[in-house]
Amino acid sequence: MADTTLTAPRSRNRGLNLRFWLPLFWVVLLILAAVFAPWVAPRDPLAQDLFLERLPPFFMKGTEPGYWLGTDSLGRDVLSRMIYGARIALIVSFTAATLTCIFGSVLGLVAGYFGGWWDTVISRLVDIWMSFPPVLFAVLLVAVMGTGLWSVIAAIVLIDWTRFARVIRAETLVQARMDYVDSARIGGARRISTLVSEILPNVLPSIIALLTLEMGIAVIVEAILSFVNLSISSDDPTWGSMIAEGRGAIYFAWWVLLFPLIALFLTVLSFSQLGEGMKQRFDPVLQ
Repeated sequence: MADTTLTAPRSRNRGLNLRFWLPLFWVVLLILAAVFAPWVAPRDPLAQDLFLERLPPFFMKGTEPGYWLGTDSLGRDVLSRMIYGARIALIVSFTAATLTCIFGSVLGLVAGYFGGWWDTVISRLVDIWMSFPPVLFAVLLVAVMGTGLWSVIAAIVLIDWTRFARVIRAETLVQARMDYVDSARIGGARRISTLVSEILPNVLPSIIALLTLEMGIAVIVEAILSFVNLSISSDDPTWGSMIAEGRGAIYFAWWVLLFPLIALFLTVLSFSQLGEGMKQRFDPVLQ
C-alpha cells in the first residue's frame, strides 16, 4: 500500500510534464521557424517556376533536390510557404489573443467583483454579443473593415472577448466569496487593491489557460478567413490559402493540402494542450 501511494503521484507528474513539454516544444519550434524564416526557408515562398509545378515530396519518385515537401501548381516551394505562413498565423495568434484576453478579463473581473449594475450591463452585453454566429460575424466584420492583418485581429478581438468575460466573471464570483477576501477587507484594503492583489492571482491560471486556447482559436479563424480570401493579400503565403489551393488538387497533388493542414492541426492542438498543462503545473489549488 505504501508503494502504491508513493508511485502514483510520480506517474501522474510524468504525464503532466509530457502534456506540458510536448506542446511547448512544437510552439517554440514554430516560433523559431517564423522568426528566422529568411534563413530557415529553403527558397523564396513567392518564387514561381512552372517547369517545377506539383513536384512530389522528397520521399516520392519524381521529386527534385531541395524541394522537401514538393511544390504547388505554380512551382512554389510548399515548405517555404508553410514557414512564412507560420509568421502570419503566430502574429495573429499572439496579438489577437493578448488583446482579447486583456479586454475580456478586465470586464469579467469588474462584473464578478463589483456586481450590481456593472454585472448587469456586462452580462447582458455578453449575452447579446454571443447570440451572433462567430464565424459569420468574423466574415462580416472583415468584409466591412476591409481585408488586412489588422482587420483580422480586430475581428477576432470583437468576437471572442465574451469567452474571457463570462469565464473570468464566474471565477471571480467564486473567489470573491472566499475568506481571504473578507480578511483583506477587514484589514482595511481598498476594493481595487483587493481585486488586483488577492483575487487576480487566484484567477490567473484560468486566464492563462483561456489565453492559450484563444491562440489556437485565432489561428483557426485566420485560416478560415484566408481560406475564403478575406485575410491578407492573396500573394502572401498563409496556411488557409494553401489549404484552399490544395483542395482543388487533392487527387493529383495531395501534399499541397495535407502538409499545411497538419501544421494547422498540430498548432491548434498544442495551444489547447499547453494551456491545460500550464494550469495543472502552476495552479496552486491543483498543486
